[in-house]
Amino acid sequence: MDSEGSEMGVLQNIVADAGTGILTELVVKPTAKLETSGFRKEGDCIFIPFEAVNSIRDVIVVDRETIENWAVERERERVRGRVRRRA
Repeated sequence: MDSEGSEMGVLQNIVADAGTGILTELVVKPTAKLETSGFRKEGDCIFIPFEAVNSIRDVIVVDRETIENWAVERERERVRGRVRRRA
């Protein structure tokens, strides 16, 4: 669930850094109505940065603004990589 109360999907797994044990991402099977274009995807799941998590109880609440900023940054990195390859 995002901070605006919208259901995002069902948690499938949690990714942790093997060296530090720090949780890095949530692996979520998104709802059919969720716009997933800004997310890293693998199969039918999306990855949500763990830094977006606001609370964990019966549901996990993530900050929508953090997710949107993360998606924008991923797109910038993708574009920068494309520009570097052309040079």
